[in-house]
Amino acid sequence: MRLRFAPSPSGHLHVGNARTALFNWLLARGAGGTFILRIEDTDVGRSTRESERAILEDLRWMGLTWDEGVEVGGDHGPYRQTERLHVYRAHVVELLSRGAAYRCFCSPGQLDADRQAALRDGRAPKYAGRCRGISRDDARRRIEHGEAAVVRFRVPAHRDVVFQDIVRGEVKFSTDVIGDPVLVRSDGVPAYNYAVVVDDALMGITHVIRGEDHISNTPRQLLLYEAFGWTPPAFAHVSLVMGPDHSPLSKRHGATSVKEFRDRGYLPEALANYLALIGWSPGEGEELLPLDELARRFRLEDVGHSAGVFDEEKLAWVNRHYLKAAAPARLAALTAPFLQAAGWLGEATPEDEGYLEQLVPVVAASVDRLDQIPSRLAFLFDYDAARALARPEIRAEAEAARPVIEALAAELAPGSSLIDKGSFRAMAGRIREKTGQKGKALFHPIRIALTGEPDGLELDIAVPAMERGAQLSASRLRRIPSAAQRAAAFRAALGGPPAPSDVEG
Repeated sequence: MRLRFAPSPSGHLHVGNARTALFNWLLARGAGGTFILRIEDTDVGRSTRESERAILEDLRWMGLTWDEGVEVGGDHGPYRQTERLHVYRAHVVELLSRGAAYRCFCSPGQLDADRQAALRDGRAPKYAGRCRGISRDDARRRIEHGEAAVVRFRVPAHRDVVFQDIVRGEVKFSTDVIGDPVLVRSDGVPAYNYAVVVDDALMGITHVIRGEDHISNTPRQLLLYEAFGWTPPAFAHVSLVMGPDHSPLSKRHGATSVKEFRDRGYLPEALANYLALIGWSPGEGEELLPLDELARRFRLEDVGHSAGVFDEEKLAWVNRHYLKAAAPARLAALTAPFLQAAGWLGEATPEDEGYLEQLVPVVAASVDRLDQIPSRLAFLFDYDAARALARPEIRAEAEAARPVIEALAAELAPGSSLIDKGSFRAMAGRIREKTGQKGKALFHPIRIALTGEPDGLELDIAVPAMERGAQLSASRLRRIPSAAQRAAAFRAALGGPPAPSDVEG
């Protein structure tokens, strides 16, 4: 079994195309077959090597490595279409010599006029066949005199092209609604339907999994297979990935490319696992599975043909699962770029890495994506007592809770340390005895004084984290104030007379 993914390098890898690549990869891996990566770069005006490199990086990031293809090699190369032009020229000569193809000299203006006339008459807007009767000798003379021409395939009339789609069942097209397609443009560049047939046949592709938008291309391709005497592959046309409004997923729905989801902090195993679930299920009640297990279970016959809606909330649910399962060192390393982007981390030192390995997994358990972690850690790196008290609701609460604020500052004298949950809870108990406050009336004022925020991590986790951070000695992290420094700064910014309990103490 030989399958391929053949992207056009004209932009970032869309998640819909990534799903197509994934389905091809799953079938190849599950069957012990070969997965091939071919680059369809004949659209020279839009194709770039930069886009190609980005697509390859995204595929590797998702874990979709290939056995043959660009940057890997193989026995059926080259694997870029622009490096195969000689192959296409040789095969089109064969079709021309047998009369299965012909030169067409129609101008774009003529073609457009014919198309408009067909639409006015209620006919299918296909090529009118103006150049079908030009002899090969006449066509050769016109070419020699400098006329531009394309090469068209001669579609047989009054036939049905029928194929069995693995996903959709029997599909039938009449050749009476299929115009003679262009095989080679006037500049010598092959058209898609021609190049893909030559490539798939010569590379021994046995199964083609692609989006349902290619169904109308299939009869033209099958006729080409027939003209060359080649056995066509089995076809499976899967549904497109749709947005919540059931239109094709596009920018108006939000992120659409693998790169965008990478940049937002989704894990590769989460995105790959989720894409596999769009239109296919690995089993009743079983969704969260590694790639190798998905490949073992994957069957094309089980893929549905109804539209698959991209649900980012479901993706977030899958990502949360993998965030919780990830190793602390990996989470810390993946989070570092987001902290660097926030301006809170330079090149991490071993001490920083150890600190983040303790801290990040705790925070990751309460977020959907890695890019949300910096905001959850802002209390560590971006503490500002005056800025916090500039918020009316925080100042009002602090004014009302002065006894707690004063007691907190007194408890956290310079040199104190709350590096574990037990020492924090013991300190909170002493403040409760001093002030008579408990529950929210005790802990919420402590929270706003030490973090500057009304909510966030549990205090018995947050306070030890700031204490450990304040003790870092060889760090490239932004300086983290200790709990004592925060309490003193908050008390000073609050201003006013000390609370009576503090005077008496």
